[in-house]
Amino acid sequence: MSNANEIWGRRLKEARIAAGLSQKQLGIQAGLDQFVASPRINRYELGVHKADYRIAQNLAKILDVPTGYFYTEEDNLAELMLSFHRLPAKKRNDVIKLARALSPAGQ
Repeated sequence: MSNANEIWGRRLKEARIAAGLSQKQLGIQAGLDQFVASPRINRYELGVHKADYRIAQNLAKILDVPTGYFYTEEDNLAELMLSFHRLPAKKRNDVIKLARALSPAGQ
């Protein structure tokens, strides 16, 4: 999937389903009117529209994902972002140290 809106929408849908929320529930929690909540989230998920960054931040908070998760094109990086986001601070530091150790010198 190369279209940025399609990637954004797919990631939103994956996070919403993982959180066990309907489109309407997510929209209402995000502050949308109950009558437009489901259609608006549906349009985001289909890639018809992309939420502005402020709304993306709000959706990310509700879904417990980092905002950047919606925007990364690489599936592996998105998965890594989710895992990292959910780690306690000490473990995050360990992951950063490991990543630095595994990186080629000088990069």
